[in-house]
Amino acid sequence: MNEKIVKYLKTIGQVIKNGKYKDTWESLHNYPVPAWYRNAKFGIFIHWGVYSVPAFGSEWYPRNMYVKGSKEFYHHLETYGPHKDFGYVDFIPMFKGEHFNAHEWIALFKASGAKYFMPVAEHHDGFQMYASELSDWNAAQMGPKRDILGELKAASAGQDLVFCVSSHRAENYWFFAGGRDFDSGIQDIIRQEPYGYASKDFSKETGFTHDIYTTPPSQEHLEEWLVRTCEIVDKYQPKVVWFDWWIHNIAFKPYLKKFAAYYYNRALEWGEEVANNYKYDAFPYGTAIYDIERGQLASICPRLWQTDTAVAKNSWGFTENNDFKNPVDIVCDLIDIISKNGCMLLNIGPKSDGTITQEDKAILLSIGKWLTINGEAIYNTTYWKTFGEGITSVVEGSFKDVNRAAFTSQDIRFTYRAPFLYAHVLSWPKDNTVLITSLKSDSDKYNGFFNGAVEAVEILGYDNNIEFQRNAQGLIVKAEGNIETPYPVCLKITIE
Repeated sequence: MNEKIVKYLKTIGQVIKNGKYKDTWESLHNYPVPAWYRNAKFGIFIHWGVYSVPAFGSEWYPRNMYVKGSKEFYHHLETYGPHKDFGYVDFIPMFKGEHFNAHEWIALFKASGAKYFMPVAEHHDGFQMYASELSDWNAAQMGPKRDILGELKAASAGQDLVFCVSSHRAENYWFFAGGRDFDSGIQDIIRQEPYGYASKDFSKETGFTHDIYTTPPSQEHLEEWLVRTCEIVDKYQPKVVWFDWWIHNIAFKPYLKKFAAYYYNRALEWGEEVANNYKYDAFPYGTAIYDIERGQLASICPRLWQTDTAVAKNSWGFTENNDFKNPVDIVCDLIDIISKNGCMLLNIGPKSDGTITQEDKAILLSIGKWLTINGEAIYNTTYWKTFGEGITSVVEGSFKDVNRAAFTSQDIRFTYRAPFLYAHVLSWPKDNTVLITSLKSDSDKYNGFFNGAVEAVEILGYDNNIEFQRNAQGLIVKAEGNIETPYPVCLKITIE
């Protein structure tokens, strides 16, 4: 085994031994949610890597180009020639990032209203976007020949943007497995960076190489995963470390405990509040922050959670034909998520030269414009007695964030910061009259849903005169004049 890895494993063990947090779920249970995270609500994810060079299909191009019969497989043959003559590694010199400017990125993220941001430190392709001492396959030594993570963190200093990172290293174990099926140039590798092990240990039950129960990675891969992730922590001190789904493979459990204990103990040394993000059941409830990919929850969760989604429907990375979302829909989802005690992590995919597309910019700036007006109803708020009301159902679960009808004027979401209740009307009614049934008066003052008094109502960002009354139907708010906008409109309600 690599001597650096052996040495690092000893350091990890020592930190856990001497620290408050041990590598057991009992010790990690009830790890506190960072206060900054609860208040931030909105962050930016950045998928930027070598896969932005071919810019075809999605960020899974490196895997799919080796999957016989896929559109990426044929595209690669037609565009670059046989895989054995032009493999994935041959894209690295083309990944120059010549126009990458960390300060310009940070300025855009600030303008979007985001409070935290998360560049991908290493994707499934095994190429590190930072200066690693454990591998030469990184952006500081190849491609751009720049420490991308380091530059972004430095540019964010003093900008009220919390620096976070993601690691997708776990999946590298099998990501290039398709290359074993033909004369690809990697068909006979044992272990070779950045292709990893290209494991083809298929599950007999499911047929998938990444089955969580029957296809465990090797001990070498698990130990290297642990060490490489701890290196990111030590070099860059991120406030969140986000993991993609395959860490919920059973074999990862002992290593997840070690990483969490190490990271949380290091954070105590720094005097910082940090968190891990996980999907499915990788971490037990209460030990880290639950994350749902391209999906939401149907109701309130008492512990903070997060949605990670993207401005593009088809890809996390840049492609020539990205199908972009409407920023109005993104803002509606942001509000829905926050009303249920969640945060939104919204992804963009820069081009290989380091520029951010006009489409990405326009979406982020549109969100930022809305947040400039309505930010007081978003940041530093909590959920209320109920997340909201209305007729449009949000389907719970992953990969369902476009699987709903458009919100209507009856769909209202609540956020709260005493003494204000913020009622977000997700689609403003044409008659300028809003009915909030959750605030109806009740003759039985002791059993009503809301028994407080409504002292005042105003509309954030608008100076229209309004009238309001409360009766057995609900709180009825009528605005004089017209309010014409496709975006949600927020009623600021003072309650006593």
